[in-house]
Amino acid sequence: MKVKYPINFHKGLTFVIVLGLMVLYQNFTIGAWVYLALHGTYGFLWLTKDRIFPDKQWEQEISAFQGIITFFLLGLYWVAPFILISSGNVPPLPLVAAAISLNIVGVFLHFTSDAQKYYTLKYKTGLITEGFFARCRNTNYLGEVLIYLAFAMLTQHWLPFLILGLFIAMIFVPNMLKKDKSLSRYPEFEEYKECSGLLFPKLWISSNLQAEKTI
Repeated sequence: MKVKYPINFHKGLTFVIVLGLMVLYQNFTIGAWVYLALHGTYGFLWLTKDRIFPDKQWEQEISAFQGIITFFLLGLYWVAPFILISSGNVPPLPLVAAAISLNIVGVFLHFTSDAQKYYTLKYKTGLITEGFFARCRNTNYLGEVLIYLAFAMLTQHWLPFLILGLFIAMIFVPNMLKKDKSLSRYPEFEEYKECSGLLFPKLWISSNLQAEKTI
């Protein structure tokens, strides 16, 4: 099977899981509804993205066992809605507003940068050093981090933050470093690396590099 199959199954099932938790615990407070809207919609958007501009790295073949492990690892993301809905805690409205805003920014960065990468590489190979990747080499990962950070904020619990941190350390960062290693085959990569951040945008560059670029 392809890597994307367990990932897509998890994304598509999230709406059902969260709604099921709401029914199970009879929790229909604003926090639960907002979480359902944000995480459920994100799952459906992911499936839409996979149809329109799929990511090549999710096309890799894996064994059925690896697919099962991948699905259950992604299931850790369901800890956040479980905590929020089962506890009955209602997040304050300012926190809800902040989480929604952060989620919108995350979805924007994640999907638009993935779209830029897909359509650029479809017609031209090489480094992508403009647009969403001008100052950040992994804008799509940054967007995904913001999305799950918003989900964790709604729970008001430390565990979803820890889970997100583990995903960043064990999956996101290794993938980003692997990407850097692959891109290093291009002669201009070192200069691009100086101008861009690994995960967060580099908003300034050294005066020496600025001088070199103007020559």
